Amino acid sequence: MATKYSELELALNTLVTEFHKAADNGPTMNTTQFQTMISNQMPAITKTVENEEGLGKVLEQMGVQSGQSISFENFWKLINNQALQLFGTMHKEKGTKCTCLLQ
Repeated sequence: MATKYSELELALNTLVTEFHKAADNGPTMNTTQFQTMISNQMPAITKTVENEEGLGKVLEQMGVQSGQSISFENFWKLINNQALQLFGTMHKEKGTKCTCLLQ
């Protein structure tokens, strides 16, 4: 019998799968691969990383040093930030606030 996965489990699998696909199945990706992944998979922040200044700010928020490759740990920080922003946007009318923090 095939295992049935929840929407959350499928979403987590998608995050990992898309990271590795963008990184050509490697453990890290370069900024060009990152920008391509963002433009294909995260259109809400595509404009932010289109120019060098915006890309630099996003990489800094992710903890990526200049010239450093982007690890899944770095990517996860971006996911945390985007999840909080998206939740805030989608639940603004309800007055619900998320205080989830990545440690």
